[in-house]
Amino acid sequence: MGDSRPQGIPLQKDESKPDYANEAVFRRNTLAPRSYYIPGTALILNGPWHFHYVSTPLEAPDPSSPLDDSWTTIAVPGHWQLQGHGRPHYTNVQYPFPVCPPNVRTDNPTGTYRRTFHVPASWERHSHLRLRFDGVDSAYHVWVNGTLIGYAQGSRNPHEFDVTALVNWDDPNEVLVRVYQWSDGSYIEDQDQWWLSGIFRDVHLIAFPAKTWIEDWFLRTDLDSNYQDAILKASLRVVTSEPSFVSVTVKELPENGGSLLGNVRNQVSANGMVHLDLPIKNPRKWTAETPYLYRVVLSISTSATRHTVRQRIGFRKVEIKNGLICVNGRPIRFRGVNRHDHHPHFGRAVPEEFVRKDLMMMKQHNINALRCSHYPSHPKLLDIADELGLWVIDETDLECHGFYDAVARPQDIPEEMDYEERKKLTFPIAAKYTSDNPAWKAAYLDRIEQMIQRDKNHASVIIWSLGNEAFYGQNHKAMYEYAKRVDPGRLVHYEGDRYAQSADMYSFMYTHVHELIKLATDEGVRPDGTFDKPIILCEYAHAMGNGPGWLEDYEEAFRTYPRLQGGFIWEWANHGLWKEEANGKKYYAYGGDFGDVPNDGAFVMDGLLYSNHTPTPGLLELKKVIQPARLAVEGATLAITNLYDFAGLNHLTGSWKVEEFSERTRLLATGVFQPPEVAPGSTVTVPLPQTGWNTQSKQGAEVYLTVSFLLKAATAWAEAGHEVAWFQHRLRKAESQIQPGRFIEAPTSSVNATSPARGLTISRNGHTFEFDQARGVLVRWSANGTSLLKPDPVTGAAILPSFWRPPTDNDRPISLPYWRRFGVDALTTQLRSIAVFHPKPGVVRVTITTFHTPPVLDWGFEATTTYLVSPAHGTLTVTIKLRPGGNYPPKHVPRAGFNLRLPKALDKVDWFGLGPGESYPDKRSSQRVGVWRDYSITDLHTPYDVPQEGGNRMATRWVSIRDSSAAGTGLRVTPALPELWSENCEREFSFWVGKYRDETVQEARHPCDLEGKEEEATLMRLDGRVAGVGTAACGPGVREDLLVKVEEMEFGFYLEAIGV
Repeated sequence: MGDSRPQGIPLQKDESKPDYANEAVFRRNTLAPRSYYIPGTALILNGPWHFHYVSTPLEAPDPSSPLDDSWTTIAVPGHWQLQGHGRPHYTNVQYPFPVCPPNVRTDNPTGTYRRTFHVPASWERHSHLRLRFDGVDSAYHVWVNGTLIGYAQGSRNPHEFDVTALVNWDDPNEVLVRVYQWSDGSYIEDQDQWWLSGIFRDVHLIAFPAKTWIEDWFLRTDLDSNYQDAILKASLRVVTSEPSFVSVTVKELPENGGSLLGNVRNQVSANGMVHLDLPIKNPRKWTAETPYLYRVVLSISTSATRHTVRQRIGFRKVEIKNGLICVNGRPIRFRGVNRHDHHPHFGRAVPEEFVRKDLMMMKQHNINALRCSHYPSHPKLLDIADELGLWVIDETDLECHGFYDAVARPQDIPEEMDYEERKKLTFPIAAKYTSDNPAWKAAYLDRIEQMIQRDKNHASVIIWSLGNEAFYGQNHKAMYEYAKRVDPGRLVHYEGDRYAQSADMYSFMYTHVHELIKLATDEGVRPDGTFDKPIILCEYAHAMGNGPGWLEDYEEAFRTYPRLQGGFIWEWANHGLWKEEANGKKYYAYGGDFGDVPNDGAFVMDGLLYSNHTPTPGLLELKKVIQPARLAVEGATLAITNLYDFAGLNHLTGSWKVEEFSERTRLLATGVFQPPEVAPGSTVTVPLPQTGWNTQSKQGAEVYLTVSFLLKAATAWAEAGHEVAWFQHRLRKAESQIQPGRFIEAPTSSVNATSPARGLTISRNGHTFEFDQARGVLVRWSANGTSLLKPDPVTGAAILPSFWRPPTDNDRPISLPYWRRFGVDALTTQLRSIAVFHPKPGVVRVTITTFHTPPVLDWGFEATTTYLVSPAHGTLTVTIKLRPGGNYPPKHVPRAGFNLRLPKALDKVDWFGLGPGESYPDKRSSQRVGVWRDYSITDLHTPYDVPQEGGNRMATRWVSIRDSSAAGTGLRVTPALPELWSENCEREFSFWVGKYRDETVQEARHPCDLEGKEEEATLMRLDGRVAGVGTAACGPGVREDLLVKVEEMEFGFYLEAIGV
């Protein structure tokens, strides 16, 4: 007898070109896309596979090739570049290959995967069998038992192949998958992430019943005009060849009692669609704040068989109402983030538990929305989002931003040009490659079809997105029409559609707050003030390195203009890949670290999480800024505003405490309270606690009220007691205080002051101060032989005026080249004058005038620095008057203050001010006023994945730096008298303490590059003014009023020896 097995398909659909270089070929012999569902009768094929790697498809083995020494093993899911084959490659916009679609490089690395499997004996003998791949990058052919069964591309989309007629039930079966690194699909998968290849999501062999089963289903919910009663609209695609009954049953989840809400059934007799409607009386509604789910049981049964599937659903309605995105009749606000699938060791092969951890952290930090950038995420993510409660923009696996560089670079269009002008010159041309090219229409439609069909049953998905940064063309219009035809109950987003012709909202990226407000009031607004579509920011507040700034400004705009319905921070996490080098260096790698050329460097390190998925200071800042309860003291009352869209505050409990801060913290009173009933968007007031804060406080102390809102009970994402929101208010300012040593009459005996040829030494009572009169600097301060300040080996100074700090990622595009153009990083010092006075016995005043100026240029700061030395009391007051000089000064500098060099033994820090974390003028909301004690210098360092400026602390009243001895020898710093501070400086000053010179930080690419380069000293900065951080790595720079302007300034500090 002849073999009745199918003969398979030819390797190429078009004999003239391979499938992977043919835009008309993206699926061959695949089953129709369906809802994600893995039944109990599924065999997971993850684990070790045989693997063969070559540089071109023509050298790849076929199924008849033996398993010789050229084969190795590889883990599935995974990427071959992370398992010793090829190299990871990072680009943001530019393509890493020539731009000639649909053609690809001849050097096209190809990985061949191979393994055997057995069909479980427990399965029904004549089951319908299919092979499912949830994600393969970028294109692949599949053979089963030597027969070529199909081809697919669309890396983040699933594909299934019918293998029923090819599988041996009693013998081993072999599956072979040939994966191509590059395909025509790569042109539309240019998504600002690592280029990584291979089978990176689950592989299953799935069995459905032999004759009758539910192939797919779409469960839609609708609410009546009062948003009370619901109807479940169920559409089922069934396979059957005999009379069957289809039923739909809605129940509570088992953990909620499992009670029946309703059911409906109907008879069918052939393959096709079945539509059933089931009214449900006033179900609990699903929102991101109240994610209540039900279980739907779908069944098809014959006289002999029954097939059942289960789906969790939430009852909710999404619509545009009065020009706003509404759910269940109410406008919503997105407090969202963009999230890529990324793991520091596995790339996009992200384990489900890692996804859950990400989403739980989002909820813990008050994030209520996520955008799946820029492709459908891990298939289990939406189950988790349904459960925890997150609004989701699900995005098509589509981006072709690299065509911009192909058009702009030959025209030499500068990046500094206005973005809208650059778009006019480039976007229409770039769109012609694929987005506005009818030859690519089917490929574009396939991608949105795959996404919608996989994810259509999830309550969390309220918006479909047509992709990202793919310009705009006729193919987007076709995608929009498909989405609206198939799923009219959801909205459609696409930022590339500037005028929202094929989108239900206007969407923008990195728009300045002022421009955003103008858009809210002007874009599509009629003379009567009405409008049809809202505005969101699909990307904003670029969270690269030390940032983002501007969060409070954006949030204020969202609160003030309801049409601005929030946005999505770029982005959730850094994409560092852990790398261990032969020389022992270990770090999270970014573009260029693998020898990948071209690359976009550290631009992939732009998240709210470090690469190990722990929070950066930026995430803590975001949590505070977007907290869902806003508090303010109004007279003798506490005003509580509920910023939720649906929930009250009854799931929270309130706690309060009144504390006195001076040298230490003294708790004056504490209590708990139940927040009152506060409707969403409303404000109520409650009396302030009257206990404790009227207590007499010591001189120089401040009294603060701190209020916290905590979870009353555990949730799916946090334990009871988790802090959701907090607020501080100063109840009493510090009374004026005469600081010891400043105005105490000195002993009648005079201080010893000697002046050798170029030095000045002032000493008494064991304290010695040494000045270098040739250079005009203080070089040492010692107390009883213990060093408190020591000379810097480069400048020779123990204290020196300074205007520089290491750059942040946000400085690099604009501010850093600007500052370097003006030589701010290369200032030299010219001594203009030095004068020594004895204003009273025991006190010496040294006044030094210097000019701080860069080589080549004609500008500088004239600095008049006054040292008031009181060795009898062990104190030093240092004040400075700064006056810009020269003809061509810059407009701003990073900071204005002093650099100090202290002994290495002084490594413990206490302070009264904002803490415990870092703070900057536009990134300080997350830090609390308090007295913070026993912090090491390591504790004060912010370990950014890319070394840069960090660790500044603002609003400081005093700071002490000491050694670990019982006496605590060191220095205590407070601001000089108010009259010695100009209004443009901040007397509640900033300080920084660290181990590394600026140059060391600037030259380091990774934290490991700092190891062994610590100074043999403790370095300190005391600043009268520091600049904000902004978001200029991609977005607005520092707000104008938060720059350190080059202008006259005056400030000073009082240093006191302690523990000597």
